[in-house]
Amino acid sequence: MNSSDRTPADLLRSALSADPARPLVTFYDDATGERVELSVATFANWVAKTANLLQGDLAAEPGDRLALLLPAHWQSAVWLLACSSVGVVADVQGDPAAADLVVTGPDTLERARACRGERVALALRPLGGRFPQAPEGFADYAVEVPSQGDRFAPFAPVGADAPALAVGGAELTGAQLVARAREDAGTLGLVPGSRLLTGRTYDTWEGLSTGLFAPLAAGGSVVLCRHIGQLDADGLAKRVESERVTNTAV
Repeated sequence: MNSSDRTPADLLRSALSADPARPLVTFYDDATGERVELSVATFANWVAKTANLLQGDLAAEPGDRLALLLPAHWQSAVWLLACSSVGVVADVQGDPAAADLVVTGPDTLERARACRGERVALALRPLGGRFPQAPEGFADYAVEVPSQGDRFAPFAPVGADAPALAVGGAELTGAQLVARAREDAGTLGLVPGSRLLTGRTYDTWEGLSTGLFAPLAAGGSVVLCRHIGQLDADGLAKRVESERVTNTAV
């Protein structure tokens, strides 16, 4: 990747420039049998649409705090990069009452109601499906995002030294996040083209790094497995083979 990249959004732009067709995020949910694969270009398109929703319809500004109450999921990865694109701090499993806006899955709707700002809910259904009926007081992400623009430009430049991510009691700037992701990529032995399989959750830095940031920083891709505990040893071995996995962080 480009050594001058200083924010997660920079890393995504470099990946898009280098090889837009290669896989970036392959997602499995072993509780439902779902599998979704997103190329760099497809992932970047979701990020652009989500960033436009965040900046436009939700009126989020650089420095705003977004409580991200989502599990390890491909749509969670999209929101992390959308926040970076706008300059919004993604507060992973943060306090909704202290946030400017909240993004939640179906299991944390009641907790998310403590947010006094904009509220967005994700059904986390296969293929990004919508809720049968949108939860009261929430915008349904699957309804709102398709009509958003495919290209994104921030209203204000996003500084690499501005806060970008809060997780596990620590807060990282964009530059610190990229530096840690690169360090983790080296520790994990990731190189351009690596395929990292992980079943870690998204509520720690280690989970976020293996599940998105380190593979992105290395020019590789991630096989992100939710509910991997429901997969037996033979099933895991078959997945490693079929997905051409080169590294694991289970």
